[in-house]
Amino acid sequence: MPTYAYACKDCGHAFDIVQAFTDTSLSDCPECGGSLRKKFNSVGVVFKGSGFYRTDSRDSKGSTVSAAPAPAASPAPASVPAAAAS
Repeated sequence: MPTYAYACKDCGHAFDIVQAFTDTSLSDCPECGGSLRKKFNSVGVVFKGSGFYRTDSRDSKGSTVSAAPAPAASPAPASVPAAAAS
């Protein structure tokens, strides 16, 4: 279950509480009875090191999955003057 941080708008009392996703948000401060606001923190997951890119798990000699080549751009048709077309 996630831990949520709350702070009172009136008295400034701050606290953390463990709640299920289905629980309703708290609205009353346990200290003064004022209104609470939910504090949002940065995400605690940071991806560092090798293993997070497609090339990190590949063998340098070759792979069983080959990348498809990019389609070649076809040249634009040449414009033909009206006098030469007849």
